[in-house]
Amino acid sequence: MAKFINPAIFALAAIGTLTLVRAIVPKKATRQDPKPRVIVDRPSRSSGKSFIVTGGTSGVGQAIATQLAREGAAAISVVGRSAERGAGVVKVLQDLGCEAQFIKASMDDVEEVKAVVGKHEAKFGVASGLVNSAGDTSRGTLAEQTVEDWDRLFAVNARAPFILTQMATNSMKREKIEGSVVNIITITSHGGQPYLCGYAASKGALVTFTKNAAHSLRSDRIRCNGINIGWTYSAAEDKLQVRETGDVNWLEKAKEKVPFGKLVLPEDIAELTCFLLSENSGVCTGSVIDFDQMVMGGYD
Repeated sequence: MAKFINPAIFALAAIGTLTLVRAIVPKKATRQDPKPRVIVDRPSRSSGKSFIVTGGTSGVGQAIATQLAREGAAAISVVGRSAERGAGVVKVLQDLGCEAQFIKASMDDVEEVKAVVGKHEAKFGVASGLVNSAGDTSRGTLAEQTVEDWDRLFAVNARAPFILTQMATNSMKREKIEGSVVNIITITSHGGQPYLCGYAASKGALVTFTKNAAHSLRSDRIRCNGINIGWTYSAAEDKLQVRETGDVNWLEKAKEKVPFGKLVLPEDIAELTCFLLSENSGVCTGSVIDFDQMVMGGYD
């Protein structure tokens, strides 16, 4: 008489075989290289408006100016020190259908800074938006920072945004334009590394100014916000890292140290900046957004 084997035994045997196969056959890698940054055109968000962008000849400022043009900006004044780079950016903006001009100005020169808004208005009328993106990132510890470095850092990173915001928003109020100001700050404003003593302090001042200006301007329906940007890749950052570390492959090593496996890109910051400049951001004012993959106050 045939003996019947309990079906459960067959099931257990099958599971054991499958487990053995899984252990022997290596799993396919699931990690994929990051996809290229997709630039999105929103041709109506900034339509008909003019903007002033400092630090607009390279890096974050250039990315912001370019994104504004993609979103339909009527005119942009690109402010910087290099006429050659400025001309290149102006050409890009014009090719995107946006009127543009380069204004040469050094942010540590009071008279040159004061002339920026007037030069913009003479060509394009009162600006609907101002982006204070220019900055000085000079390094120095508490023990080493010179008074001259300290004064220059505050002149570029705090005084220039104050002058430009004051002049631009006075014009907005006069013409009853419900405009917007965005200050590009830094995550370092929370305290920063010891070797960024003056830089951190000057950007911390800009954080407070951003909030104070927002409160002062709200009855005129002019908004003022800031972005504390984290470690961002740019040509300037690449040059700095190679000079400081002597390692041309610093970027690949940096990617291994951060949670998302990549640094912030100028185009990422441009997207948020353009949102804050636009009516899409509603009544948002006085906000300073930490744009970083590290969470302040969080510890592993």
